[in-house]
Amino acid sequence: MLFRGWGESVDGPWPDVATVVDHVGVPHLVVTRHALVRRLLTDPATFRPDNALDAVTPIPVAALRVLAGHRFRLPPTLANNAAASHPEIRGIVADALHPDRVAAQQPWLTGLVRERVARLAADLAAGEPVDLYAGLAADLPLLVLARLVELPDAPVGAVKDFARAALELFWAPLDESRQLALAAEVGRFHTVLRAFAATGGGLAARLRAAGHSPDVVVGALFFLLVAGQETTSQFLTLLLHRLAGEPAVRAGLRAGEVAVADVVEEGLRLEPPIVTWRRVAAVDTTLGEVAVPAGTSIVAWLARAGRDPAVVAAPGEFRPGQRGSRRHLAFGAGPHRCVGAQLARMEAAVVVAEAAPLLDGVTVVRPPWCPDNLTFRMPDAFVVRRT
Repeated sequence: MLFRGWGESVDGPWPDVATVVDHVGVPHLVVTRHALVRRLLTDPATFRPDNALDAVTPIPVAALRVLAGHRFRLPPTLANNAAASHPEIRGIVADALHPDRVAAQQPWLTGLVRERVARLAADLAAGEPVDLYAGLAADLPLLVLARLVELPDAPVGAVKDFARAALELFWAPLDESRQLALAAEVGRFHTVLRAFAATGGGLAARLRAAGHSPDVVVGALFFLLVAGQETTSQFLTLLLHRLAGEPAVRAGLRAGEVAVADVVEEGLRLEPPIVTWRRVAAVDTTLGEVAVPAGTSIVAWLARAGRDPAVVAAPGEFRPGQRGSRRHLAFGAGPHRCVGAQLARMEAAVVVAEAAPLLDGVTVVRPPWCPDNLTFRMPDAFVVRRT
């Protein structure tokens, strides 16, 4: 693995630009400073997104055959698309996630979260341990996304398993047997997406009407199901865990002295679910004082950029509303900035407002555990019990 982009690593001593060799011997430039990371993301002519979805562990021929058997193809559509087609595809997806459409989902989501919080509170009062990932955060973003873009009618568990399998297959250090298993799971669901892309309504229909190929429609749906909901459920879990250890912030929320929106932004800065993103140098250039030859793989360390003392007053402290808190790069920047940023913010605001009281007087039984992954944190559980 290159490095773990959260925990002790994110606060350790690092230069502005460092060369790191990954687990298969490939060198990468890791960029840590906010200004340099922002430059990477906002200059796609110099730093192209072509490698954004490349597998961190090269996929062996046997696993590629499994994917090919399911007609798996992932053409450049959103995150890895530097072609002329990107603005139109992005515009269609952004329209489906328009802030007005997102805001219209808030009353429904608030009601759903309140129901779940009431059940969890009753279990806590009865002395039972509760898993705030499984019982609250895991499927919320998927349920909202399904309403916005008319996703295929598939069991929630199957979609979540597929999304996590894709995040592991493309961004984790793996052995060949694990790659084969993940390729089979990702390929099977890709077949479901391909069938839906041909006939489905909502976003799929709008992409088809704009003249985009079936592969592009599938690619857009694939990316939305992976990045458009899984990352938000990860963030909700990480944010709740952080709030469990911030009693002063929770007291401020109760008293109305701390704004929910400020808590969400500070959470995005300190606990982003996406800790790195990749670019490739299109030409010979420099980053800071470091020469960067064309073709160099570059890792933008988003989590580290959010803790840059040149940007934020107290980099390692959870202080909602502090100077620089909202300048984080959790959603990226530039032409590939996350189109679902407003959706993620809305979902997190609802969860903080409704679920933060659950954390008063609890003990953490099992904190979230995140497997090795270059880019995604992927917490698996967050269990608490009333003290």
